[in-house]
Amino acid sequence: QVQLVESGGGSVQVGGSLRLSCTASGRVLGSYSAGWFRQAQGKEREFVAGTSWSGATTYYSDSTKGRFAISGDWAKRTMFLQMNSLKPDDTGVYSCATAQRLPPTKQAREYDYWGQGTQVTVSS
Repeated sequence: QVQLVESGGGSVQVGGSLRLSCTASGRVLGSYSAGWFRQAQGKEREFVAGTSWSGATTYYSDSTKGRFAISGDWAKRTMFLQMNSLKPDDTGVYSCATAQRLPPTKQAREYDYWGQGTQVTVSS
């Protein structure tokens, strides 16, 4: 079992920045990749960014590429999502997840463990 806890969400104005954290505990060594997803109210869950657990491979959605950056302090089992130039469409609940596969994937069904999520609200 892997437990994931997100933090760092909040409210920000358009163009602002936030940094999300995801701390993992439990049998993390069995997880080979990790990702961030978001879900806006009334919409389906959407892939945001993914990474191999080593950090060697990263992957972004078209809507976040160039604005968001995924990274990690793997020794501390913590993954980050730096979000810059935020837009109202970035509003949603952001969740981190881990998967026992490589390379990282956009498909939520491929992920095994999920955090509870943290709310991000971008206002104009």
